[in-house]
Amino acid sequence: MPTIDQSGASTKPPTDRPRPQALARRLAAEAIGTFWLVLGGCGAAVIAAGGDVPNAIGIAGVAGAFGLTVFTMAFAVGFISGGHFNPAVSVGLAVAGRFPARDVPAYVGAQLVGAIVASAILAALASGAPGFDIVASGFAANGYGAHSPGGYGATTAFLSEAVLTAGFLLVILGATDERSPAAFAPLAIGLALTLIHLVSIPIDNTSVNPARSTGPALFLGGWALSQLWLFWLAPLVGAAAAGLAGRWLFAHDDADQSPGPIGDTPVELMMSNAATDTTPQP
Repeated sequence: MPTIDQSGASTKPPTDRPRPQALARRLAAEAIGTFWLVLGGCGAAVIAAGGDVPNAIGIAGVAGAFGLTVFTMAFAVGFISGGHFNPAVSVGLAVAGRFPARDVPAYVGAQLVGAIVASAILAALASGAPGFDIVASGFAANGYGAHSPGGYGATTAFLSEAVLTAGFLLVILGATDERSPAAFAPLAIGLALTLIHLVSIPIDNTSVNPARSTGPALFLGGWALSQLWLFWLAPLVGAAAAGLAGRWLFAHDDADQSPGPIGDTPVELMMSNAATDTTPQP
């Protein structure tokens, strides 16, 4: 609130940092972002990647679609909510100390709402094609064993989801660190998600996001719901592990400076400081 200085003039508080957004706006942004991710990514898989579709986009196209959803929404609403769009990201950021744990349940709820609404709209869109059957299509649901595109088992799917989610969280933590070029964070995160899908779509259709898995599973039912536990547990385990590692890896210590070109201290300055430093070395 404004304050009165000694001259009697009204002054405003410092505005060098943005004000926190109201929780309702942050939750709306998370729901919208997750909606876009599921509609765009799963929509590309269901509508544009099918074998009967002329000029189908294939695995590379689906991977790119998922990356583009995060990239575009990170720019559109990321400044409001932080651009999680994923329960595993919210949990991982909380473990890393980058996000208040008290807000995790609300964020997860908003993300699930966005994913479910997107899945409902995708089901309506896909059903517009003659003869479309949700069960026969698989509806971009995540699965292992008989429901894995490549026939991979539960152990492989769990390892893939945990490791790739951990890698995704490390990219997010590094790209959004205050020492990293902020303008490139959405691009780095979107490309990371694209890479993850290129690797793991043949394993289990790629989750690394429990909300993304839940939406299609609710409409497909059956085996998708019975296997949904893995696509919650594995991403959360991977995200929590990355969050713990990130506390150490991205700790802000003045003694830790990058010796290479990608750092917050120019190499020339570091070399100059080293040349003029006459402190005895142990």
